[in-house]
Amino acid sequence: MSATFEMPVRIRFAHCDPAGIVFFPQYLVLTNALVEDWFTECLGIDYAHMIGQRRVGLPIVKLDCEFSRPSRMGETVTLTLSVNSVGQRSIRIGIVGHCHDEVRFRAHQVLVTTSLETGQSIDIPDDIASALGRFAPPSTLTDEPRP
Repeated sequence: MSATFEMPVRIRFAHCDPAGIVFFPQYLVLTNALVEDWFTECLGIDYAHMIGQRRVGLPIVKLDCEFSRPSRMGETVTLTLSVNSVGQRSIRIGIVGHCHDEVRFRAHQVLVTTSLETGQSIDIPDDIASALGRFAPPSTLTDEPRP
């Protein structure tokens, strides 16, 4: 099953630079919140528990962003997450931010599961892999090791 996860975000003063538009690093803060909510709400994996108790991290190891239009305070930007592929240790996702049918930015991220005790990459835990398998398109699941 292939699906997307959407989250509307109201742009606040704290997101903006002196020109009154979203300061680009804030989009990364917003996309991280999107991933946290996707894990907890859609995949059924409590993100805070995964980090705090299980000590499994999910850092971004590769990032590509394209900013096409500015977003301003007071607007609501909808963030849409889709899974591009799932490897043995990595998840490739795409995120699009749009407002009023207008794309504001696109991001492609590679996330790698890591042990927060050792800092080393680890295989995606079975329960997370199973949840991802229900979300990702079947043709994208691979057994290839990822960075």
